[in-house]
Amino acid sequence: MTAPTATATAVAGALRLYSAEAIDAGHAADRPEAVETLAWARAFLTTSHPDLGRSGPVCPYTQPSLRRGLFHIAVADGSPGRDLPALVAELRARYDELLAGLREESERELLTVLLVLPQLDREDSTVLDELQRKAKDEFVEQGLMIGQFHPVCEEPGLWNHSFRPLRSPVPLLAVRKLLVFDLPFLAGDETHLDHYLARFAPEVPARIRAQLVTSVRARRQGAAA
Repeated sequence: MTAPTATATAVAGALRLYSAEAIDAGHAADRPEAVETLAWARAFLTTSHPDLGRSGPVCPYTQPSLRRGLFHIAVADGSPGRDLPALVAELRARYDELLAGLREESERELLTVLLVLPQLDREDSTVLDELQRKAKDEFVEQGLMIGQFHPVCEEPGLWNHSFRPLRSPVPLLAVRKLLVFDLPFLAGDETHLDHYLARFAPEVPARIRAQLVTSVRARRQGAAA
C-alpha cells in the first residue's frame, strides 16, 4: 500500500469522506464534528482504560487502522434532516468503494469508516440504537460489522459490564469488516450467529469455539428458565 494521502472525497448529494490525514491537514476545519471524533478515537479507542477489564486498548483495531491510513470519517453534505436509512446506504457504498481499492487482506480487515451524526439527540440514543439494530442484520449477512457510539450509549463492555466502551462525544456509526474474533458481539442473536458460522466455521480457533459453546449454553439456559 502506498503512503496515505491527505484527501477528502465526495459525490453529488452524498457523504463527504475524510481520511484521518486529511483532517490532520486541516481539510475538515469546517466540520468540527469530524475533528472532534478523530481526537476522541485517538484519545480513547487507542488507549487502555482502568475499567476495561482486560489489558490493551479499548479497540485493538483503531491504532493499526490509523497507522496504515485506513481510518476515515464521513459527514453528510446538505440538510441535517436527511433520511437516516439513506445515509446508512451511502455509508455502505462509500465503504465498498474504499474496500475495492485494497489488495491485501490485512488492509481490508483494518479499513474503518465512521459516520458522524451530530443532528441526533445527544441525550437520548434511542434513534441511533434502532438505526444500528435494523442495519446490522444486512451488514452481518454481507460480512460487515456496524456499531453505534453515542454520548449516553448504555451497551456494556464484554469484560466489565459496568464499563461503557461505546460512549463517544458525537453520535456515530462505525463500519469495518466482520472478523473471526467478533463472535461475542453476535452470539446473542440466532441469525447473526448463523451468518458468522457460515462464514467462519471452517477456521474458528479453539478458544473462539469455546466462547461459542458457552454463549449458546447460556442462551439456552436463559430460555429454559
